[in-house]
Amino acid sequence: MADTEKKKSQKRSVTVFSYPISIFFIVVNEFCERFSYYGMRAILVLYFKNFLRWDENFSTTIYHTFAAFCYLTPILGAIIADSWLGKFKTIIYLSIVYAVGQVILAVSSIHDITDGNKDGEPDTMAVHIALSMVGLLLIALGTGGIKPCVAAFGGDQFNEDQEKQRGTFFSIFYLSINAGSLLSTIITPILKAQTCGIHTQQDCYPLAFGVPAALMVVALIVFIIGSPMYNKTAPSGNILVKVCKCIFFAVKNRFQHRSSKYPRREHWMDWAEEKYDKLLIAQVKMVLKVLFLYIPLPMFWALFEQQGSRWTFQATTMDGNFGLIVIQPEHMQTVNPILILIMVPVVDIIVYPLIAKCKINFTPLRKITVGMFLAALAFVAAALVQLQIDPTLPSFPSSTEQQAKFINMVNRPINIVAGNNNFTLRAFEGGQDYFTYTEPFNLTIDSVSNEAISLTDGTRNTIVIVEEESFMSSIRFNDIAKKPDKGANAIRFFNGFRSTLDIKVGQQEYGNITANNMSIYVDVPHGIPKFIIKNIDGSPCIFSRNFSFGSSYTFIIPPVFAFGENCEQHITEVEDIKPNTFHMAWQIPQYFLMTSGEVVFSVTGLEFSYSQAPSNMKAVLQAGWLLSVAVGNIIVLIVAGVSTIPAQVNGCFLFFFLTFM
Repeated sequence: MADTEKKKSQKRSVTVFSYPISIFFIVVNEFCERFSYYGMRAILVLYFKNFLRWDENFSTTIYHTFAAFCYLTPILGAIIADSWLGKFKTIIYLSIVYAVGQVILAVSSIHDITDGNKDGEPDTMAVHIALSMVGLLLIALGTGGIKPCVAAFGGDQFNEDQEKQRGTFFSIFYLSINAGSLLSTIITPILKAQTCGIHTQQDCYPLAFGVPAALMVVALIVFIIGSPMYNKTAPSGNILVKVCKCIFFAVKNRFQHRSSKYPRREHWMDWAEEKYDKLLIAQVKMVLKVLFLYIPLPMFWALFEQQGSRWTFQATTMDGNFGLIVIQPEHMQTVNPILILIMVPVVDIIVYPLIAKCKINFTPLRKITVGMFLAALAFVAAALVQLQIDPTLPSFPSSTEQQAKFINMVNRPINIVAGNNNFTLRAFEGGQDYFTYTEPFNLTIDSVSNEAISLTDGTRNTIVIVEEESFMSSIRFNDIAKKPDKGANAIRFFNGFRSTLDIKVGQQEYGNITANNMSIYVDVPHGIPKFIIKNIDGSPCIFSRNFSFGSSYTFIIPPVFAFGENCEQHITEVEDIKPNTFHMAWQIPQYFLMTSGEVVFSVTGLEFSYSQAPSNMKAVLQAGWLLSVAVGNIIVLIVAGVSTIPAQVNGCFLFFFLTFM
């Protein structure tokens, strides 16, 4: 009955250049869905870190947990499609779940919904975390559930004599994935960088998550519009359960007849012949043969998936100024889809035909092996980049160390002895280097003032020397002990002026800073921002500084500061964290190697999984292919959890060696 319906449907199909027109709707649907998914995922790890206030390691863990779940749920989608609903209805129903999840995630990022005191910070972060997790759970169910169905459903649109067209379709299908990924990874960070909010203006995560939610709704509508043109293969029953029962019976029967008096059989699955028909056994053999070949594949995905986590964090420590444009760290992920759009046609039209002319039998398995090797080389390139970055990074204190630097706010040079460190600071000058201590130390100023200093482990501190009524004393302030997020510059002011000052940069305010006090840190982007300083009488001082990426400065406003045209000449700066100096362009080789591996690995895998599957198990085998992605993310989580290697460069080499184990 199902075959009859399929044949009738195929007769009604309209073709363009010998391709079914129905695949147009499938490709557009995939483009919109991938825009939705990758747009959300491009900023997800930064959302965890900057909005939910999770640290970098926990953000990475949750990110890969979510990614793993997205590739575990295809098994569920495949079972539903092949056993009950069919691919078409499965895609429809789970796309609705998907869209709802995207909407909930967008709502979770609205800080105003729990910001009762209107200070810009959510009062009940648990509400936002709960909504985020519910949204991500629904997204994982939706995107994972439809993954094995869409590619297999596209393959179903072709007749048996259209093998060449079907192979081209999978390349076009993969191009649509990366076109959606490219546009979304460019657009959503730009949307996030906008400011929005009712009470306070902040990074606009609601807009950045809202647009992907809207694209998911568009994907659903486009797919439904194409319904009359599709070849819809009816589900053939709970095939996965049949397969599992068949395998279990074969193993049990073989164990029960393990004695040498029973004749051997050609294949261990042949022991199921007593209960199951030979067609099912032959189909199970085909599936198991392919699944066995999938065993080493998760290591590729363990490498590939880290583009969205570790490679993005690596980019936050690099210089993103490309001259005409300034690249944000999350934008570097766009290199992958850009290269995909270029390389897929080049490989299909030029590279593969040249290999064929050289009479090299470049089989699908050889392509997959080459892809894994190139991915491993990408991590060698990433490690070499990290080796260049590490010397430019500050040495932050360990959990048993404390660091301190000093600022002289006395109007004359002073000599300071801090523990074993002896140095001189001129008037209104700050030291550029931090001193590291492992225990309390004595602070002596001009051999007169003596004070015991005890600092908290794992912290950086600035100690300001002030003079009141001919008596010198110290004031301690906590400094940031990490690189600023998103490649921004953490800027603060010390007010040594005689009255309260109000400071503003762009739409951000430091608030009122009293005399002999330090302001909060404000993240200032790359460029030349204008700082506006006012005293209680409203007299303005406007000054500018040119900032790069990832630096931190303390600006000193001395007692001799005077408002007026040349006010900024009195302001001095102390560099607490040096700016990023190693350029993001050096990440391009690792992206090129990874993308080269992806082209020969993933496109081949999609077509191989479809072509090798029995007709009633295509979605199941597609799910098996996607399951390897989930296992890859789980490998990242396990290695990150058990590894005691602190340096990122060592982590890169670790994953390289794991690939060849």
